[in-house]
Amino acid sequence: MDNIFEAFKLTPFSKVKVVILGQDPYHEPNQAHGLSFSVLPGVKVPPSLRNIYKELQSDLGIKPVNHGYLTKWAQQGVLMLNSVLTVRNGQAFSHKGKGWEQLTDAAIRKLSERDQPVVFILWGRAARDKISLIDTETNIVIQSAHPSPLSASRGFLGSKPFSKTNEALIAMGEEPIDWQLPENVNQLT
Repeated sequence: MDNIFEAFKLTPFSKVKVVILGQDPYHEPNQAHGLSFSVLPGVKVPPSLRNIYKELQSDLGIKPVNHGYLTKWAQQGVLMLNSVLTVRNGQAFSHKGKGWEQLTDAAIRKLSERDQPVVFILWGRAARDKISLIDTETNIVIQSAHPSPLSASRGFLGSKPFSKTNEALIAMGEEPIDWQLPENVNQLT
């Protein structure tokens, strides 16, 4: 429970350059820690994150690591936000519709209204449904299928979201994200 707002702590509003929008936290014990798609050190890399690593390698030639701790991205301005911030143990989507969406939708709207544009990465239908909250005239939106094994081959793999994000950031005069994670997770903690 201590990590529910970790995404906002590691990536404060004024520092957000990119938003990677997830649905809800991983629902197995000790997996989730408040960042979408990320898991704590020592936890096996989940299948969706393995597919994200495959796409990183295909897109940018980045070597996959053996952990799923994505805090380095968050510290560079990537808000790793889930639409729902809690879940019942072992029950995916169990807190959907319980009120978290009001908070996270408001955060998306506020980020979209900032003077400094944001790159929004929307993977999967649930994330793409949030496009109505985003001013697409001033912000960049990158959309594809979800990295889940059920849908990765239907438009996620080969979508090049990481290079597209960095191209957009450079065009906005921002530093690109260094997507390479350290091999040793202890370098992050």
